[in-house]
Amino acid sequence: MESGHPTLVAPPPKNQSANRSGGLELAFAQVVLWGFNKHYRLFREITQDAKQRFERAQWQEAQEASRERLQYYDRRVVETVERLEREFQTDKLTQEFWPQVKFQYINLLLDHLQPECAETFFNSVCCRILHRNYFNNAFIFVRPTISTEHLDADPPAYRSYYPGKDGLLAALQRAFADFNLATPFQDLDRDLHLVVEAAATHFPHPFEGAPNHQVRLLSSLFFRNKGAYAIGKIINGSFNLPFAIPILHTPDNQLAIDAVLFDMADLLSLFSFSRAYFMVDTPVPAAYVQFIHEMLPARPKFELYNMIGLQKHGKALFYRDFLHHLAHSTDSFVAAAGIRGLVMTVFTLPSFPFVFKVINDHIPRPKEVDRAGVMAKYWLVKLHDRVGRMADTMEYSDVAFPRDRFSVDLLEELKRKAPSMVSEEADAIVINHCYIERRMTPLNMYLQSAKPEDQRRALGEYGLAIKQLAAANIFPGDMLYKNFGVTRNRRVVFYDYDEIEYMTACNFREVPLPRNEEDEMAAEPWYHVARNDVFPEEWKTFLLGDPTIRSTMLELHPEIFEASYWQGLKDRIESGYIEDVFPYPIEARFDRARLTA
Repeated sequence: MESGHPTLVAPPPKNQSANRSGGLELAFAQVVLWGFNKHYRLFREITQDAKQRFERAQWQEAQEASRERLQYYDRRVVETVERLEREFQTDKLTQEFWPQVKFQYINLLLDHLQPECAETFFNSVCCRILHRNYFNNAFIFVRPTISTEHLDADPPAYRSYYPGKDGLLAALQRAFADFNLATPFQDLDRDLHLVVEAAATHFPHPFEGAPNHQVRLLSSLFFRNKGAYAIGKIINGSFNLPFAIPILHTPDNQLAIDAVLFDMADLLSLFSFSRAYFMVDTPVPAAYVQFIHEMLPARPKFELYNMIGLQKHGKALFYRDFLHHLAHSTDSFVAAAGIRGLVMTVFTLPSFPFVFKVINDHIPRPKEVDRAGVMAKYWLVKLHDRVGRMADTMEYSDVAFPRDRFSVDLLEELKRKAPSMVSEEADAIVINHCYIERRMTPLNMYLQSAKPEDQRRALGEYGLAIKQLAAANIFPGDMLYKNFGVTRNRRVVFYDYDEIEYMTACNFREVPLPRNEEDEMAAEPWYHVARNDVFPEEWKTFLLGDPTIRSTMLELHPEIFEASYWQGLKDRIESGYIEDVFPYPIEARFDRARLTA
């Protein structure tokens, strides 16, 4: 239940004495900050409850909380804008008013613990009121103003533990006691011995027992799906060893450490753009992001803000990175590689590892979707558990691109396919609405040029992607290879969402046997096919035309062509069961027999 608030009444804009004293601008800034503070309080409350949901194994409630939290920000922005319009007659405010509001707002943030996120909230509110011509640093925070360097909470964002003479095991025992989990561990000492054994294989022996020997762990656990993660690093002299420790429930409703992740690829995968956002309580988000960024310098900070649920600030950081890149590059935007789609026009900047996706005005058959339907599918993906197999997207409106950086062919294609989405100005091309996501190599292109061993690995990944999406109640719809991409880490990720459906909305059927020769020779199905009927065995026709691909897929993933496999998954989902999909390799897990002995 959201709490009430005292109404801050401001005088109307015509009160010139208020303008001269700064009272009106200050009052306006205070309302914006009131909106942000309310948002972050509610954000932290639902996030803090993740610990209790994990302890009680309330997986359905955890999924619902993740969906609910994603909608908090826009609700507070709308609420704040409505209040400002009601109390300040915003349509009558002058151009001179806004820079002064920003100045007053900066003063309010000097001792704030989330100043970077509060600046982004200010932008979101003001951009709802201002015309795009005023989207510059005089009116909004195109550049950040308040430094978050060395900003931390009290107590600090991470705790330090010193093995000293007692050893690493004792330090980890103290650390896990501080997490104060209400559900007991099945055998914590046994699990921590496994962690210490694994850590010993990574330590350079000349540095063991160095004077600066400590374990640093972020104070809050990271919750996602059915797991909790302790995130930290072991420091031994000049040697740093980042790690993540996943904690799961056992069949007897106790807890167990499932693995310890030291490999950089595994840690990067844990914080991948294709995974759902963590629930982690961050009183000072900049401190958490800085800690993780030091562990994973390959992960840009905007992705780390996304991963802790602050995706709106992540978007702001990304856009700043994008503007910086534009200022320091000269290449042109071009159509993205791959087969042209019917639903979207996709373009990219070769020197920038992202693609820009614009929904076409007219979507021809056989597609049966319109713009609103496509946007609904992308929102569904944003709210859903992506299980490491669906690319996260950032949605933007009124994005101005330098006109001289557009190739002639690309501009003509955009104006032909999506004219309502393109506005031309003297020195800019403005895209009225687009999605931005990581650029990947389309799987169909990858398979054409891959070596046999790489092709086999990619097909194995493709099948796993389909299975893991299905386990998360997502049916991709269009299974063609062109709708999947290969990441830099050679993971296969789905990125074409216009035909996705919930598994529970599909009817998986076997193709009926023909009744006679006429049925067998008919060009069209002789049996009734409803809209959501799916016949997995038919996929062999258009997916397995290549003999090598056919033999590999039928060896690695024969079940995905069987209706009974899909129907079995659907039945499990409908029964309320949530499948385990691990964000790390199965071989990284500790021996389950030892954990349940």
